[in-house]
Amino acid sequence: MTMSLKQQKYFFPVVTIVSILVITVLAHFEIINNYFQTIITTICINIIMSASLNIVNGFMGEFSCGHGGFMATGAYVSSVVSLILFKDGNSITGSNLLPEGLALLGFPICILLGGLGAMLVSLIVAIPSFKTRDDYLAIITVAANFIVTTALNNIPLVGASRGLMGMRGVMNGMADVIDIPWILVWAIVFALFSVLAIHFLMKSTLGKGISSVRYDEISAEIMSVNTNNMKLIAFTFSSFLAGIAGGLFAHLLGFINPSSFGIMKSTESLVMVYLGGMGSLSGSVLSAVVFTILLELLRPAQILKWIIIPLILILIMELHPEGIMGSRELTDVFPKLKKYFPADKNLIRPNAAATTAASTGGAE
Repeated sequence: MTMSLKQQKYFFPVVTIVSILVITVLAHFEIINNYFQTIITTICINIIMSASLNIVNGFMGEFSCGHGGFMATGAYVSSVVSLILFKDGNSITGSNLLPEGLALLGFPICILLGGLGAMLVSLIVAIPSFKTRDDYLAIITVAANFIVTTALNNIPLVGASRGLMGMRGVMNGMADVIDIPWILVWAIVFALFSVLAIHFLMKSTLGKGISSVRYDEISAEIMSVNTNNMKLIAFTFSSFLAGIAGGLFAHLLGFINPSSFGIMKSTESLVMVYLGGMGSLSGSVLSAVVFTILLELLRPAQILKWIIIPLILILIMELHPEGIMGSRELTDVFPKLKKYFPADKNLIRPNAAATTAASTGGAE
């Protein structure tokens, strides 16, 4: 029995909503226990981190290495806002400005504000970086990562090197209203939002301009693509999503300090991008799942896991340098899926990016 075009159009949204409801119910009744809830939430956060960095390093072809700094900005901004608004006895103002129960409505706003904070910091980094590429941009973003973490280490209001805590109380306030694992629900929702936002960005005219920068920046400029604007849009949007991931990360743990967002956190994002495949959104999702599970399996190895994981990455680069998916999407590997994603045909493929940018005239 074949589905009509209308049924195909709504198949994916319906399956997604049903899946979220099923996971929520299973978690509420502890069929999915706290341990697995944490793993699923971490996977969602890593999906956001991997997919967002892939905008810059994959689709645009630049080399950013400071994603951890933008994640830190989002984590601290969202945490400070949620504590001030909803946590009684917080370490910043002492008392909450709004009833704790309103966190149910205010929490997503706090997370989005964290993303906007990360976007603002990225804008400060991006503007002087426009004339640099490759290794130079990598150095600038690494420096930005160190600047952010060092600054946070010296701000007593947010705990300095001791860190900031109390975010778990905000999540408890939400659970007092409706008793479900809210951090899991919001992590899934924001992961879906991030993947869909990147999907629609990269199939738009702006996405074509971003892709054209990767393949030939000079030709893109000749064809009237404003490459500076493309870089700015890609870099700030990528950082916005990293800030969202940071906010979710902070509220999952309930405690953060600057050392949580050092160069190692940025390295994790890079590993996921290259493991999944440059310029593949599906690859970013798959690599986040694989990487998170691999980290969990290697937890008994303790510090040795940071020897094993780089070795695995080296082997991948040597034996299969394009990563899990290369530049392909799941609809390329499984063509039958295309009927459920009718818009997928408009996505830019590496061998057609420059041609499409030229034919559309890019973006002013």
